Amino acid sequence: MAMTVHVDVVSAEESIFSGLVEMVVVPGEMGELGIYPRHAPLLTRIKPGSVRLKLPDQSEFMLIYVSGGMLEVQPSVVTILADTAIRGADLDEARSLEAKHAAEEAMKNRASDIDYAKAQAELSEALAQLQAIQKMRKQQPH
Repeated sequence: MAMTVHVDVVSAEESIFSGLVEMVVVPGEMGELGIYPRHAPLLTRIKPGSVRLKLPDQSEFMLIYVSGGMLEVQPSVVTILADTAIRGADLDEARSLEAKHAAEEAMKNRASDIDYAKAQAELSEALAQLQAIQKMRKQQPH
C-alpha cells in the first residue's frame, strides 16, 4: 500500500473533497507545488488553477478548479481553503468561454482602474477554468 496524506479541499460554500491521496499538486503563487506525505509544513497563497489529486489505486488524477485561496501543509494533513472550488467534471466550458470574452470586452472598454483590475481578475479565472477543462480532456481515454 502506498503512503498517503489526508487532503481537505474547502470552498466558502462547501467541502469539495476530504480523503486520502498519494500526492496533491497545487497552483501556488510562485509555481506548482507537488505535495507528498510527510511534506515539510508550509503556508502559502494559491492562484486560480487546477488542484490535481492522485487517489490511491487510480491511475488518473482527480481535478478540482480553485479560484485562489490558501494552502496549509502539515506532515499528515493538507488543507486547501479556496475562494471558489469546482470539481473538474462540473466545469462548464461554454460558461467559461463566455466569461473570458466578457472580461476581455470589459478590459477594452474600461471606465476606471478598478473596473480594469476586476476584469483582469475575471479573465484570469476564466482562463484557469479553461485550462482545467483542457487538462481533464487530456486525461480521459479516447
